[in-house]
Amino acid sequence: MVDFSRRLLSCATLRLARPLHALLLVSGRARDAFLVTKLLNLYSRLGDLPSVVLTFRHAPVKTSITWNTMIACYVHHGFLKDALACFRCLILSPSPSARPDSFTFPVTIKACWDLEWGKRIHSLAYKLGFVCNVFVSASLVHMYSRLGFTDDARKVFDEMKIKDLGCWNAMLSGLCQNGRTAAVTELFEQMMMLGLPMDKVTVTSILPVCTPLQNPLLGFCIHVYCIKHGMDSDLFVSNALIDMYAKLGHLEEAQKVFKAMVDRDLVTWNSIISGYEQTGDANSALNLFNEMQQSGIQPDRLTLVSLASAVAQRGDDRNGQSAYGFILRRGWDLHDIIVSNAIVDMYGKLSKVKLAQEVFDRMPKRDVISWNTLITGYSQNGLANEAIEIFKYMQIHEGIMPIQGTLASVLPACAHVGALQEGVKIHSYALRIGLLSDIFVSTCLIDMYAKCGRLAEAMVLFEQVSSRFTGPWNAIIAGLGVHGHGKKAASLFSEMQEQGIKPDHVTFVSLLSACSHAGLVDHGRQCFHQMKSVYGLEPWVKHYACMVDLLGRSGQLDAAYELIMTMTLKPDSGVWGALLGACRIHGNVELGKVAASHLFEIDAENMGYYVLLSNMYAKAGKWDGITEVRSLARHKQLQKTPGWSSVEVNKKVNVFFTGNHSHPQHEEIQKELRTLLAKIKSIGYVPDFSFVLQDVEEDEKENILSSHSERLAIAYGIISTLPKTPIQIYKNLRVCGDCHNATKFISKITEREIIMRDSNRFHHFKDGKCSCSDYW
Repeated sequence: MVDFSRRLLSCATLRLARPLHALLLVSGRARDAFLVTKLLNLYSRLGDLPSVVLTFRHAPVKTSITWNTMIACYVHHGFLKDALACFRCLILSPSPSARPDSFTFPVTIKACWDLEWGKRIHSLAYKLGFVCNVFVSASLVHMYSRLGFTDDARKVFDEMKIKDLGCWNAMLSGLCQNGRTAAVTELFEQMMMLGLPMDKVTVTSILPVCTPLQNPLLGFCIHVYCIKHGMDSDLFVSNALIDMYAKLGHLEEAQKVFKAMVDRDLVTWNSIISGYEQTGDANSALNLFNEMQQSGIQPDRLTLVSLASAVAQRGDDRNGQSAYGFILRRGWDLHDIIVSNAIVDMYGKLSKVKLAQEVFDRMPKRDVISWNTLITGYSQNGLANEAIEIFKYMQIHEGIMPIQGTLASVLPACAHVGALQEGVKIHSYALRIGLLSDIFVSTCLIDMYAKCGRLAEAMVLFEQVSSRFTGPWNAIIAGLGVHGHGKKAASLFSEMQEQGIKPDHVTFVSLLSACSHAGLVDHGRQCFHQMKSVYGLEPWVKHYACMVDLLGRSGQLDAAYELIMTMTLKPDSGVWGALLGACRIHGNVELGKVAASHLFEIDAENMGYYVLLSNMYAKAGKWDGITEVRSLARHKQLQKTPGWSSVEVNKKVNVFFTGNHSHPQHEEIQKELRTLLAKIKSIGYVPDFSFVLQDVEEDEKENILSSHSERLAIAYGIISTLPKTPIQIYKNLRVCGDCHNATKFISKITEREIIMRDSNRFHHFKDGKCSCSDYW
């Protein structure tokens, strides 16, 4: 006699399943509901759903088990509507042997794709008395959590008279998946107070909550529990521990768990690689990626997302091309939008904006994240106008509405070019859709208003947003700094401390920069020492650059140089550039040459440092030095960044380049410049020819100074606006000393406020004075 039960379980192919099915029919055993159920499971396991349906329809006897199996097969293959239709037929079936039971509801509940169906099935289970069953109630908790209705899930859970560990795990997992971190910890504490044990599911449900709560102590306690109960060797538990430690920045602990693992899967490698990438240790991330390949584990899309970010952090063009080639060979660029977004981001961070655009253009499908990434790439590479145009195109031509990340991407671009009108529109949009309460958007808006010269608006917005986060404090302190209000920035920092807001590294960069702009040397020193002694923050290179700038501007060049020599970090171009700038101000040619030599080793292609060195030689009257620097720059085929200034008149931005005569109103501008020059000379202005690097006659030097872009923009602003109207100028480079002096005189004779933002800070000229008090 054929053992159908055993053969149906061991059958592995459809080729064998169909003869077995025929034999079952011929033998007359097809009336055995138990064997029919096994046959249904066999066809479902082999992926032949039509045969499952056909077999079920022709089954001479259908019991509750048969119906339950059919519903489960529909759910397994994703045919949720058919599963619910099948359940409806079961309810209407007249057969006394085919009634819903405690196994029917758990599989049917899995088919509920919306709340309406969920409520219907829940109501029926309640009416038939099955909600008392622990499996049915646990399924309802899962269903409500999956649909995002955690309050309903919690109500079902609280009404359960008997709860096993599976029910607790279901509720914990549901709350965790819906971001209800506080509720997760509350429920977990209840579970511990009742003395219930944790299993692997509990551990993997609760560990992810440690990251948003920033609670490593909870993670440590769970880890200890796992070790005591022998769960630390479990693959899923170990992966969850690595992920938790990595996301909390405890990479040493993550590495210990990783090294102790006997078996590692793709999730293990992805978690540890992502951990190092997200904490900025790109080298370790790339080394681990190489180890992963050597171990025989093939990377997936998530691996490549982390790899692309690590490559970008290292500035590694070659490996960037390799990563993209790997993706192209597998066709992931055509099928996975997340991978394509990561490559666009990578090329943007590698300053390969053209390649980023090409990858973006080839994407068959783009989401709002794709646009955000491209906008960020343009913005971060100084192409702010292009970033703003892409932002507009996205909305007008693609119909994609901005989200939080979009606004946080485009607002820095508006701040960079002083696009105040566009920034105001974005502010209005954020207010309209309720994004003003988002801390990232509000921080970017504060920064935008401050950098567009509207410090009062920035302060009003700062006072409206939540003061619990460091971002808005950092933005307003930096804004006050660039406007020269160092004392106010220091006062706000004190207020921040009083409110218990812990400053971070960015806070101190903003604060030290503010002290530097205002000449608050002693206070800057105090803040620099507070970083480590009070807050345990190790200074970054940026903090040292701010300190060198602070000391150098105040004339303490030896102290600045001594600080560089005692740095534990390698000085970068920002540090040596600050020293060279100070040497130019104070005429210390010898120390300036030392700073320049280091700069030419670190960043030999940056023309700005050659110009700075030339300015220093010009101020000291060393024309041979200027000739030598120019020769060196020509040998390297370097070109000076063209100086430009912009002024907005009647909502139109007019851009002027130094020495350019192409503006339609050029003659009127030149006439106004001649008038202004005569008037300011009559009240004491004397041109400073040390800012002219050409060895030419004084008349020619005067013409060169008058053709600087900021003067062209000021003259145009004067002839194009009503008398005494404020003028706001944006300049891409540092304003020259002679133009700074001339603008003070112009503000006096025209009785206008002239606001000028250069690459370094804001200058508010009024009544012959500047807000910087000539300390810049």
